[in-house]
Amino acid sequence: MKHLLAVDWGTSSLRGALLDRHGKVLQERTFARGILTVPPGEFATVFEACFEPWTRAAGTFCLISGMAGSRQGWVEAPYCACPAGLDDIARQLVWVTPGCIAIVPGLRCEQDSIPDVMRGEETQVFGALQLLDLRDAVLVLPGTHSKWVRVASNRMEHFTTFMTGEFYALLRQHSILARTLPGDDGDLDVDAFNQGVALALHSASLLQTAFSARTLSLFERLPAAALPSYLSGLVIGEELRTQPLEAGAQVVLVGADTLTQRYELALAQRRVPVRRVGQDAAWRGLWAIASALSSSPTGIP
Repeated sequence: MKHLLAVDWGTSSLRGALLDRHGKVLQERTFARGILTVPPGEFATVFEACFEPWTRAAGTFCLISGMAGSRQGWVEAPYCACPAGLDDIARQLVWVTPGCIAIVPGLRCEQDSIPDVMRGEETQVFGALQLLDLRDAVLVLPGTHSKWVRVASNRMEHFTTFMTGEFYALLRQHSILARTLPGDDGDLDVDAFNQGVALALHSASLLQTAFSARTLSLFERLPAAALPSYLSGLVIGEELRTQPLEAGAQVVLVGADTLTQRYELALAQRRVPVRRVGQDAAWRGLWAIASALSSSPTGIP
C-alpha cells in the first residue's frame, strides 16, 4: 500500500483524505454528496468523479467508513459485534473491489436485550486512541446522535447512543419553544449555556426543564438571543446527568470544536477533565484499520 484514500461518507457529506504509508495526510477534499444525494446505482460514479486523480495513482488502496455501508449506501456492511478491536473490524471489511476498495463495518452492542449501533464513529474512536496513545478510555462523540464509548485494552467494549442533537433540533424547530427562540442560533452565550447545564444536572427530567426556556423568556429573565445556548445547555446537561462519572475521571471528546467546546464546558460542572481530538481522528482510524489489514496473515486480497 503506497497510499491510502481514507473516505468518510456520511448522510449529508462526503470527505476524503490521501494518506502516505506512514499515515500523514497529504491532501483533503470535502463534497456535499452525502449518501442521501446519490441515486441508487450511482455510488461508483460519484466516488470516481470526486476522487479520480487519487484512485488512478498506482498503489492506492481505498477504505470507506460511515453510512456508505448502510442499507441506503453503496454496499451494506453487516455490523461487527462488540467487544471489537482493530483486527475484528479488519476481518469483516466488505469489498467493493477486491484489493482496491473496501467498506468498514459499523459496530453493534446490546444492553438489556436492546441493540445499539454506530457507523463511522468506530474509526474516529480508534483514531483518537492512537493520536493520544491510549488503550483504555471513555470517549464521547457529540453530534446529532451522540455516542458514549468505553474502551478497554484497545477494544471497544460497549457504547450508548443519545439523540441529543436531534432532540435539540426538534425542540428548536417544532415545539412551542420555536415561537420564542430567534431565527438563528448565533454565537454561543457561555453564561446562558452553563445555566442550562446546571439546571439539567440538578433536575429530574428534560420533559420538565425544557419548558423553562419559554418561561424565562416570558418573564424576561433571559434575552431571546441567549435562549438557543440555554436550550443547548439543557439537552447536553440531560445527557451528562445520566452518566456515572466520577470527579477527576478523564473523558476524551472527539469531533468538531463547536460541539466539543460545549461538552467540555458541561463536563467541567461535574469536575471531569477532558482531552479533545478533532475530526482528523477519522483519517487516523482508517489508517489504523488499513495497517491492521496489511499486517494480518491474509492481508489485502
